[in-house]
Amino acid sequence: MADVHNPSTRSFNMSRIRGKDTKPEMLVRQYLHGRGLRYRLHTKELPGKPDLVFPAARTVMFVHGCFWHRHEGCRYFVVPKTRTDFWMEKIGRNVANDERQQEELRKQGWRVLVVWECELRPPQRERTLERLFYSLTAPESEELEC
Repeated sequence: MADVHNPSTRSFNMSRIRGKDTKPEMLVRQYLHGRGLRYRLHTKELPGKPDLVFPAARTVMFVHGCFWHRHEGCRYFVVPKTRTDFWMEKIGRNVANDERQQEELRKQGWRVLVVWECELRPPQRERTLERLFYSLTAPESEELEC
């Protein structure tokens, strides 16, 4: 099956995909900042350059796109119909990198939170954001894992 776009259109579309400051990430950042939490962004010294770093809570957060990080069972992760082998290999590398980097962060004593893009869609956005805030501010004995 051929691509539905010509090469220049596909190239333009792909050039617009960002690795940071995505809409889901901005939603999380704006909400948490509005609730008074402060964080660092994309800290290069940490494995995987987490999207948000909360040094005082020794917590990092990744905001993952469902397609790019293969959110299993999610309706937004769809196996591409063209160049399937290429895409599955690429996405598989992303998943392997995520697992390796998160394990390294845990070994360094960081708590790792992952938020999926689909969790930030309107039906469950507010609940997800509140859960994140609570997870970052609750006493350790009451922590909720995301």
